[in-house]
Amino acid sequence: MTDFSSLATDFLRLLAPETAHRLTVRLLAAGLGPQAREAEDSILESHLWGRRFANPIGMAAGFDKNAEACRGIFGLGFGFAEIGSVTPRPQPGNPKPRLFRLSEDRAIINRMGFNNDGVDRVASRLSSRGVLPGPLGVNLGKNKDSADAAADYVAGVQALARHADYLVVNVSSPNTPGLRALQGREPLAALIAAVKAARDRACPEAPPPLLVKIAPDLQPEDKQDIAAVAMSSGLDGLIVSNTTIARPASLKSPARNEAGGLSGAPLFQPSTDLLAEMYRLTQGRLPLMGVGGVASGADAYAKIRAGASLVQLYSALVYDGPGLVGRIKRELAEALRRDGFSSLAQAVGSGQRPKVPAGPAA
Repeated sequence: MTDFSSLATDFLRLLAPETAHRLTVRLLAAGLGPQAREAEDSILESHLWGRRFANPIGMAAGFDKNAEACRGIFGLGFGFAEIGSVTPRPQPGNPKPRLFRLSEDRAIINRMGFNNDGVDRVASRLSSRGVLPGPLGVNLGKNKDSADAAADYVAGVQALARHADYLVVNVSSPNTPGLRALQGREPLAALIAAVKAARDRACPEAPPPLLVKIAPDLQPEDKQDIAAVAMSSGLDGLIVSNTTIARPASLKSPARNEAGGLSGAPLFQPSTDLLAEMYRLTQGRLPLMGVGGVASGADAYAKIRAGASLVQLYSALVYDGPGLVGRIKRELAEALRRDGFSSLAQAVGSGQRPKVPAGPAA
């Protein structure tokens, strides 16, 4: 399976990026993807929001925008998956080309623009999904031409909340004009209040947890405002972080100056630094998902030690193929045991805790 997956990954990289992505989704949707055979390591299991996660490695939003390949994604060995972003009305997204490989940098730039089938078609697919092996998150966005952002997120909640194990309000994509302005203290507080009310109406008996996905390109006051709103509003978690509009001087690829959000290896350190800061600002009391540049067990472990309870990835699969998921899980389990942890939960935020000083020599 490893040899076949490597060949398939090499073949897909010969295709235009968006063509390769579409083909991959279709193959997984048809049940033609590789199947992970390794049993889950018990040290990786965790429980959040009343949900069981067999392992903390999830597929990030943006891969399966329309909930076409949920079961195939879990077949790769992920502990959870997130679909979307989904907008109330279908929209084609930005003009092509809009997805670029930066192979020399192990990175991706995208300016997709929330291309998706809309909430009605996605809800129809989710209603017939059957029982999945792990939690499924639903990531919500707003239509590009919508004048009322809150109304769009509320419409998404009304249509999709009952199908979600958790909901994500995406206010951090750089590819929808004005979207990131919703991260300010007052608009974010108002938006969360509206979405929470809609969620509670849609699922009064068991409302799914509500998370907000934030950008890595935040000023210090923005970070403080987001943390304050998250803590005071009853938000259930944060996803740290979305793609970046920054262009590090280290980028070598010809496509480095394309407009859009940069993901992959160059995002690892800034997103991990932001994750650690949000963990401190929320005093370790709010579950965080770490995403950005994860390509190894060491990367996942660094996110967990910085404060992440769960970790997501996407871009690294373009370069390493589906076998990456199993390798990350093995390496992460080894790192936990090496450092004396008996569970994943014990390691969350451990890199933020002061070391206990050694006692006097005997």
